[in-house]
Amino acid sequence: MGMLNGKAALVTGAGRGIGRGIALALAAEGAQVVVNDLGVTLSGEGGEKLPADQVADEIITNGGQAVANYGSVADFGQGTEMVEQVVKTYGKIDILVNVAGILRDRMIFNMTEAEWDAVLAVHLKGMFNCTRAASVHMREQRGGRIISMSSVSALGAPGQPNYAAAKAGILGLTWSTASGMGRYGVTANAIMPSGWTRMIDSTPRGQAHFEETGKWPSEAAKGTERDPDNVAPLVVYLASDEAANVNGQVFHAYLYGYALLEQPHAVRAIKADHRWDPKELAKIFPETLGVSLEPPPYILGFGDAWYQRPAEEWTELAPGERAWTRPREES
Repeated sequence: MGMLNGKAALVTGAGRGIGRGIALALAAEGAQVVVNDLGVTLSGEGGEKLPADQVADEIITNGGQAVANYGSVADFGQGTEMVEQVVKTYGKIDILVNVAGILRDRMIFNMTEAEWDAVLAVHLKGMFNCTRAASVHMREQRGGRIISMSSVSALGAPGQPNYAAAKAGILGLTWSTASGMGRYGVTANAIMPSGWTRMIDSTPRGQAHFEETGKWPSEAAKGTERDPDNVAPLVVYLASDEAANVNGQVFHAYLYGYALLEQPHAVRAIKADHRWDPKELAKIFPETLGVSLEPPPYILGFGDAWYQRPAEEWTELAPGERAWTRPREES
């Protein structure tokens, strides 16, 4: 018996890459899936039905239940309609996975208003449109799972101010939804995924890989630790009844591993019994709040920082499976 038997799901951006793997994995565990994909280019242009149709057909061929949806998550009405399609087709909506996204990379001083608006509309407004519609039904049902894809780019990717802002906004919306919907048995969690998708193909690193090997990263990734399908098992778990107590959390999926990110918390503070004077702050800041300031957290080695921890810090759970907890002195 599958972990998700009898569950009804909507996966946005499910025609390719990470979304495709998630839709297939949910269906493999028994979920009935509405496969949404607008079929656009990486920059959000054009549109075709083939990506969504292919994934829905693959699910059906494998013995599952699926229908396609070709709407745009960036449109409030279409986002609502795809949620309603799940309810009309399968009688309810238990699972929403927000994956749909586009890229329009540019440094902040070169970015146009249109490039900013387009990326925020798909990633952040798209999450709101679908989450808002799904939350109405999940509140009435007294249960549901919302899982949204953020990104390590939220930590400050320098050439992606629009994408970084959208992905950071997804964290805030996830936490707000988790706080507001938890009382109704609905959980909301976010994942910073990784994997070689067509988004990686579009980068200088992806071009270099193609020139060296003759294959795009997305082609070379299949069946390896860089396969975007490696994200799906965590989504399946978070979508299941077994994860009922997991709410408002942020995970990083990297290679064959998953990490839980710490919730934001204060590390230093000052206070007074009066309003601070700017000159007072200038005097005491360097030796109080300003001690050992860290740069913005985005670094290319964010995943390796935990994945490559020394072997002696990992506890063996089973053959080939290990767990790590950050040493107390690093807290």
